[in-house]
Amino acid sequence: MIHIKLTAQGEPDVVPLTREYRISNKQDEEIFFNMVTSIKEKLEKNLRININECITLYCAFVLSEIQNDKPIDQIPKNVSSMLDPQKVMIGVPDMLRQMSFEVTFDDSTQRKITVNEPIQILDYILKPN
Repeated sequence: MIHIKLTAQGEPDVVPLTREYRISNKQDEEIFFNMVTSIKEKLEKNLRININECITLYCAFVLSEIQNDKPIDQIPKNVSSMLDPQKVMIGVPDMLRQMSFEVTFDDSTQRKITVNEPIQILDYILKPN
């Protein structure tokens, strides 16, 4: 079994968002990765994805990096290069200012990873009329 808990913090005055994924058998794993494939297909079609799709994509990526024995300190750097503001719906980067992942495996091994500003927010510029 794999248990992934994500806590996402956006603006300081907003309650953090928490999502949990439990993959306990091959069927769960297949469903989870089919969702990820569907999200990647949307991105390939230049469609923007919502916050739930971003979270699913990030969780799958972090899980994959851990399973491939990537160094824990390298994973946040790799996560930050996944998505840019043009690939997500308006407001998503503001809602995902910090993401904390807790991944627990069958053998009770636990990995904790924190990512700050996974989607780089561009400076907003107001243009005069």
